[in-house]
Amino acid sequence: MAPDEIDTHPAVVAAGTLADDLLAPAAAEVDRTTVPRSHLDALAAAGLLGVSAPVAVGGLGAPPAVVRRTQELIAGADLSTWFVQIQHHTCAPMALDAGREDLARDLASGRAVAGIAFSHLRRRPARLVEAVPDGAGWRLVGDAPWYTGWGINDVALLGGATDDGRVVFGVVPAREQPGLTASAPMDVAALRSAVTVTLHLDGLRLRPDDVLLVDDVEAWARRDARPSANPVPAVFGVAESALDLLAARGRRRDEPAAVEAAERLRARVLEVKAEVHHLLDEVDPDAQMPRRLRLRARAQALMVECTTALVVAGAGASMAASDPAQRKAREALFLLIQAQTRPARSAALDAFAR
Repeated sequence: MAPDEIDTHPAVVAAGTLADDLLAPAAAEVDRTTVPRSHLDALAAAGLLGVSAPVAVGGLGAPPAVVRRTQELIAGADLSTWFVQIQHHTCAPMALDAGREDLARDLASGRAVAGIAFSHLRRRPARLVEAVPDGAGWRLVGDAPWYTGWGINDVALLGGATDDGRVVFGVVPAREQPGLTASAPMDVAALRSAVTVTLHLDGLRLRPDDVLLVDDVEAWARRDARPSANPVPAVFGVAESALDLLAARGRRRDEPAAVEAAERLRARVLEVKAEVHHLLDEVDPDAQMPRRLRLRARAQALMVECTTALVVAGAGASMAASDPAQRKAREALFLLIQAQTRPARSAALDAFAR
């Protein structure tokens, strides 16, 4: 799609409006408190919780370039809200593939908001959460280290590993119940307001209708590795929003060095983003993995440069809890490790050590 077609797509226009009028103005308060469900409801009302969901279940079925741009705008405005809602988009396609059209429709419309806990499956052969057969269903046993949106979302998509090399995914209500309890919210340096907890699974039962996928672990891992080899759109969203703030601060203070820094950094960000989008749109998703990982690392390093420049330009004022510079810097730190795999970590360490 041409850039003007992307920018004028109704989903992108809606995301930009919500980013400017709701998410960005409230971001400092959200950072200090908790992502409000009303933010997610506003995204749902605009169709953005179903932006990538199939039209058949009430989603927008937007092209990938449009989906990416909406995620950049949401993340650039408020990364905490972005992080809660990005978990949601995994669940509707899986529900539809499993024949759960009722659930897929609820998810695509935002009547139900999903969270996910399956990143621990990437640590194979370790099995932090075991899936044990239980008649026609399954039971989950173990600790899922990361679950975001506890107390905010409605359903939880959980993953476990069997002892014979399979993965099991099931969806349950996102609340404490027999076999499921949650830790206290994690005291983390960034995105505390997204309410991330550890889920303790003590024989949580997945009924047959709760199960959305049972698959070979290696087949699942190959599919899972595709998106994590590329930078998430939020990296560009945080970088570009930091540059917008940097340029505005330079103009307001009549400091040409800040404006010039924003322009030079933006050119570098756009160059990397164009290369990333070429790989995403025109190259087989399983091809050129080393190049993808290098670009992911470059994009992350540039994001850190952008947020660091914003901190520098603000001088001592950047340390105020009310100043967006320190929040952007913490958001960048978070995105260095979000959706991280061992290959991505190695590529990033190599890039930072050069």
